[in-house]
Amino acid sequence: MTETILVPGGRDVRATLDRARGDGIDDADETGDTADAAAGRDAVVIACPPHPQQQGHRGDARLVAVSDALTARGVDCLRFDYGAWDEGYGERADTLRAVEWAAERYDRVGLFGFSFGGAMALLAAAEGADVGAVSALGPAGRLADDLDAVAAFDRIPVPVQVVYGTRDDIADWKPVVECAREYHQPVVEFAADHFFVGQEDKVAAAVADFLVSNLGVE
Repeated sequence: MTETILVPGGRDVRATLDRARGDGIDDADETGDTADAAAGRDAVVIACPPHPQQQGHRGDARLVAVSDALTARGVDCLRFDYGAWDEGYGERADTLRAVEWAAERYDRVGLFGFSFGGAMALLAAAEGADVGAVSALGPAGRLADDLDAVAAFDRIPVPVQVVYGTRDDIADWKPVVECAREYHQPVVEFAADHFFVGQEDKVAAAVADFLVSNLGVE
């Protein structure tokens, strides 16, 4: 079951909340607000999409596959679209606001992102996002001097997983992977291109395994 969410924060950030299997929409509160009915749920993962100027959006196949893997294991997933393009700064703020929305309603929150979204997940975690774990898939590296996903590792206090494709010639993932290994964080390698064509389910399973385990979901 899914529902549409408008993430507060002054920018037009819209999201889709995918409920874990067995979580019906019939538990809405008396006003019919199913978003508020999420309060008290156990765990959710915020999914950050690829670059919005390259048609990245919350319906990206990688985000949907990860959401399906999570909801099958009892974890909700909030897939969101960034607001108006803001060189990465507004997009990082959108990610932080999405985490804030989730933290008000769930006991545990994880972060996941693909490509540009992987960098956003890492940068938001470094800025103090209240999350228990972060997974970055085919992450972009340095977006600007002060938007550096590699440098962000110094300030991320939670487990970080980096997943990449060995044939990826689009994202500058190598510095992120090297940094993750230096920090003894888990790295998962696939013989795949940037889009993990034909391997979405395997990738999603690896991401879900990491996030579910580190969020303490039984």
